[in-house]
Amino acid sequence: MEDDDEINRFSNLLTDEDNKPNAFSTEQNDSPNHELLQKHFLRSIQSTVTIRLLPSEGLSFQLWPAATSLVALLDSHRINPTNSPLSTVFATGAPMRILELGSGTGIVGIVAAATLGSDVTLTDLPHVVPNLKFNAKANAGVVGSSGGNVTFAPLRWGDAADVEVIGREFDVIVASDVVYHDHLYEPLIETLRLLLVGKKTVFVMAHMKRWKKECVFFKKARKHFCIDVLHVDAPCNGSRVGVVVYRFVGKG
Repeated sequence: MEDDDEINRFSNLLTDEDNKPNAFSTEQNDSPNHELLQKHFLRSIQSTVTIRLLPSEGLSFQLWPAATSLVALLDSHRINPTNSPLSTVFATGAPMRILELGSGTGIVGIVAAATLGSDVTLTDLPHVVPNLKFNAKANAGVVGSSGGNVTFAPLRWGDAADVEVIGREFDVIVASDVVYHDHLYEPLIETLRLLLVGKKTVFVMAHMKRWKKECVFFKKARKHFCIDVLHVDAPCNGSRVGVVVYRFVGKG
């Protein structure tokens, strides 16, 4: 269907306050898995985060637009928290415990740890965890210098046992580009329900709309959560829509 045409997921790059790309570079290694090392300069801490991508391994090993948008917001929040769209979520003062769902390369959680000085747990499917571990260790120096810490664990959506293993005592949960396959809507909502309902925990989700059917996810999610919009990126590089950052709070 025409309305369901896929939007180019590489259309959004990190942008600064003047809407110019942040300094970043990509290096390709001559390795069997054709890994890419992408470097992202964070103005707020004057440091560079290096992320290993493994495009040949699948979607979880690539960088998606909503992740880069959330990284840019975290960087800007560190510089000027008062005027940040994230100011109602990330409190100043005491370090926060943050959980990232569907971490993929782990860039959002790693940047959150570095810019907020927070304790962040990266999670994804078991086969993705080794790359999360690689990226967490590669950036341990940058994260540690800001007082942050990054750990990692497998978390299969909809699996209550996995949730019990990582615990439920998080202040904020973050995710980016996790609403894409409709068979994952219910498992994702169930995991969020286990983590949010009856708690003060807030879920921040950056999302770029690609399919008309995604409205089904939001319709189902609103049965359990109050959802509002924190930020909307302007469309760029030929996209029809920009990345939207949502806040979910559990009902009851």
